[in-house]
Amino acid sequence: MNTKPDHDERMAKLTFAEVYPHYVTKVEKKDRTKAELHQVITWLTGFNEKTMQKHIKDKTTFQQFFQKAKLNPNAHLITGVICGYRIEEIENPLTQQVRYLDKLVDELAKGRKMEKILRTE
Repeated sequence: MNTKPDHDERMAKLTFAEVYPHYVTKVEKKDRTKAELHQVITWLTGFNEKTMQKHIKDKTTFQQFFQKAKLNPNAHLITGVICGYRIEEIENPLTQQVRYLDKLVDELAKGRKMEKILRTE
């Protein structure tokens, strides 16, 4: 699935710091914790707490964020639809990675079990 170039560009320029508070709000509203959110982000990116906070402080763009990430080898198992896009069909790698993160946060907020979210089963 081709996303539009302006959509891909917008994804690349968004900063992790802009989106992170929305992730926190979304999961906490559904009685999940910030610690669980961080577990999900760490699983996908390999970033520890200190590195995540540095990306927030430095206002790292998603392009820079994912360039520095060590994407989990099981990230390709993240499938489904998020924001109207079927994740496994997104051709732009960066946009797909951002949508991986969105999908994981969405699954966390929907109460899915952590072992399912982290693709360990």
